Amino acid sequence: MRLFKTPEHECSYYPERRAVMSVLDPHDPTLPERYGAALAHGFRRTGGMLYKPMCSACRACVATRLTVADFRPGRSQRRTWQRNRDIQATWQPPLPDAEHRTLYRNYVQARHGGEEAERDPFESLTAPFPTTLFLELRLEERLVGLAITDRVGDGLSAVYTAYDTTLAQRGLGTLAILHQMAYARAEGLQFLYLGFWLDQHPQMDYKRRFVPQERLIGGRWLLIENETPGK
Repeated sequence: MRLFKTPEHECSYYPERRAVMSVLDPHDPTLPERYGAALAHGFRRTGGMLYKPMCSACRACVATRLTVADFRPGRSQRRTWQRNRDIQATWQPPLPDAEHRTLYRNYVQARHGGEEAERDPFESLTAPFPTTLFLELRLEERLVGLAITDRVGDGLSAVYTAYDTTLAQRGLGTLAILHQMAYARAEGLQFLYLGFWLDQHPQMDYKRRFVPQERLIGGRWLLIENETPGK
């Protein structure tokens, strides 16, 4: 399979830095069947493209996954589960509607602002080849959370989660991961891929709280058994 390199561009996580991505040929007919293996090699999906950072001066993005059989929720995560017993979680086909788009726009505007909130997210969050599912979180029938999730090979890939930021005390982002893990366990899957962990990044460092976890470092998946703040 051919591998392409993007031009240098502004980093999505650190605007003052420059980034370069490695991209698997999006037109290769074998791409769908290679998706699972690509995840295991640190790739992520946006739209129909599989990519991973190949920045020469930065190694901040670390691919992270949970082994389903080994994961045990911590005390705060168990409290989050109990706190949200009134939230109804259902798995739905990936058919975005106005309700999904409104939730996404409000979430992005609250978290990031700017032009990103005006884009149609589902061009990049859904794709024709993986088995994508929508995890809906509803409170009294109102959509308060949406997790776009790919089912691929031996696991799930958590692509993106948006939620009602006025309900921050509920921990809906954490709740979405716990429901994804429950689904993976019920289906007998091996991994839940969480994407990139960035140490102390305000939006990405939360992933350290899910342990034990594995991080792809130097081409090998290394087991991290305990949360290690600031390291």
